[in-house]
Amino acid sequence: MRHGLEISCGGASVTVSDLVALGELAERAGWDGVFLEDYLIHHAGDDPPTWDPWLVLAAVAGRTDRVRLGTTVTALPRRRPAKLAREVLTLDHLSGGRAGVAVGVGDPADRGLAAFGEPTDVKTRAAMLDEGLDLLVGLLGGERVTHRGAHYRADGVALRPAPVQSPRVPVWVGGSLQAGAVLRRAARADGIVPYKVTDTAGWSDVTADEVRDLVAALPATRADGQPFDVAIGGRRRRPDERAERAYLAELAAAGATWWLEYVPAGDPAGMRAAVARGPLR
Repeated sequence: MRHGLEISCGGASVTVSDLVALGELAERAGWDGVFLEDYLIHHAGDDPPTWDPWLVLAAVAGRTDRVRLGTTVTALPRRRPAKLAREVLTLDHLSGGRAGVAVGVGDPADRGLAAFGEPTDVKTRAAMLDEGLDLLVGLLGGERVTHRGAHYRADGVALRPAPVQSPRVPVWVGGSLQAGAVLRRAARADGIVPYKVTDTAGWSDVTADEVRDLVAALPATRADGQPFDVAIGGRRRRPDERAERAYLAELAAAGATWWLEYVPAGDPAGMRAAVARGPLR
């Protein structure tokens, strides 16, 4: 199981230089991946500074050699799939084949949806994700894509150059573990980023048994023949590191391929310290 960081893309005290430096530090500290949130208006505070993840990741790509780079997650319904594919393909070449992208319907609390007139109805966004996912997957594989749907169109077009990675840049699908549509969509891609939220406790850890169920329900391998990615996490490291290591070992034994530790927006020194301590292995 590989260990990645999910890093906030904004916050009152976080500069764009801070985010680039965190990405560079992550490689030195032994992390396997750097994944940024993707918001137009970050959720921490009242209109806080917010940075574009793809531009930040492009800068990080030039300062690193090993870590994988991507987002968790990009709200595909507020993007043009072809434009997103062009950005991801460019990062794939800048990084020498280390790019990826995770997509979903979007955070219901994302102020950047309604504020800019984007669809907020969940059914509409879900339909746009279903349609846009097929288009994105095809374009990220260098395929010539023909598509005419309710929301998107492509007339026999391919994006060149082809990706560094073969057969395509990996695509993950994020969403609620309780929603069956997430499994269906993820099976058309290369990985899943599930989360679990309960009405009483809010955030809740995915269990090893739930990971086993996911692994059993998803393809054994993705398009390149590698194991289908099951990326678990999305929260901070807990203080009891012995218990945390035991939990991560259970996830790995159940078939999780990534653990994603969250670094929330905050004081830049505190964010650097969270990255510098490196992964729990």
